[in-house]
Amino acid sequence: MKIICHEREHKRAEIIAEDLIFHGADEAVMLVGELYYQGYDVIIWHQNNLPADFFDLSSGMAGEILQKFSNFRIKLAIVGDFSNLQSKSLEAFIIESNKGNLVHFVATLEEAFGF
Repeated sequence: MKIICHEREHKRAEIIAEDLIFHGADEAVMLVGELYYQGYDVIIWHQNNLPADFFDLSSGMAGEILQKFSNFRIKLAIVGDFSNLQSKSLEAFIIESNKGNLVHFVATLEEAFGF
């Protein structure tokens, strides 16, 4: 796993990995905490580096992780292709998240920079 720092109007940490960046909520929370203490305002994750349970809302993983983003007051941008979702609840969750200012699901890295 590699962290690329993008400094524009905010200090952003883009997480680059060949595999999953975490396997469970505890690992994700530790990663969020480490990045918080390094002074990042926005974290960028790529869809293909997240476990399937993150996108299964019934698992509770996304809720637990996203609560930590709220607690730390760090924004999260998830970059990926969310156009062919099979879950209506996940689709609704993404739409509602994108209306807020904490978590955005975006198609491109450039969109993540605008968040």
